[in-house]
Amino acid sequence: MKVSRKRKTLGAEEAVERLRAAGLRPTRQRVALAQLLGDAHRHISAEGLHREAGKAGMPVALATIYNTLHQFTEAKLLREVVVGSGRSYFDTNTGDHQHFYCEDDGTLIDIEGNAIEVAGVPTPPKGMAVDRVDVVVRVKRS
Repeated sequence: MKVSRKRKTLGAEEAVERLRAAGLRPTRQRVALAQLLGDAHRHISAEGLHREAGKAGMPVALATIYNTLHQFTEAKLLREVVVGSGRSYFDTNTGDHQHFYCEDDGTLIDIEGNAIEVAGVPTPPKGMAVDRVDVVVRVKRS
């Protein structure tokens, strides 16, 4: 399992470069949110990022946070991890891995990509291809 390193905020220039490289226009709000997401691996909810933005003095609507996180996900800057109905986290680690989800406190912990095997993935319908398979292993503290 990977241990997250301490979060490091991105500089504005680096945030602009990442957004442009992903094909996104670096608007003021996208740059600010990319800076807040930072350089370290982390899992964050839209509500959590909204709280961080408020603490940083960035007035931004929660709907804008959701829209931006989904745009970042479509651009492959983030990966969305759905843990339940209406409950998602956004992961800055877009590489091959899965997750433990601690139901007691809502934390996600990475499972290295080679530590889990998924067998029996069915052939997709004609004209479609499997994009990825997400596995969330639910755990409780003992």
